[in-house]
Amino acid sequence: MKIQAIIYLCLILIFSSCSAANIARLRSSNMDKLELGMSREQLSDVLGSSYTIAEKYTEDEDKIEVISYRNFPYEEEFYLFKFRNGKLEKWYRELQPKYNEASHK
Repeated sequence: MKIQAIIYLCLILIFSSCSAANIARLRSSNMDKLELGMSREQLSDVLGSSYTIAEKYTEDEDKIEVISYRNFPYEEEFYLFKFRNGKLEKWYRELQPKYNEASHK
């Protein structure tokens, strides 16, 4: 029985450490490291790999890609990063409005 408990504990530690590594690192110290013109790989080196591709399209023969990071644990806050031809062109913060069920009755 003790061996099973140890195995479960080890599995919990492994999975919790993996999920912590995937959480976006959107602290101001990391945001200060970002520069216009950097690649998506450089950005993910700073902020982590837990982004979502929000949009891809072409505009005047330029390839546009927008990726999104949620600011865990603040699920209503997220950052969008726009890349033009693989280079960071701009980024901005958005707040998703919270749905208040009581106000819709």
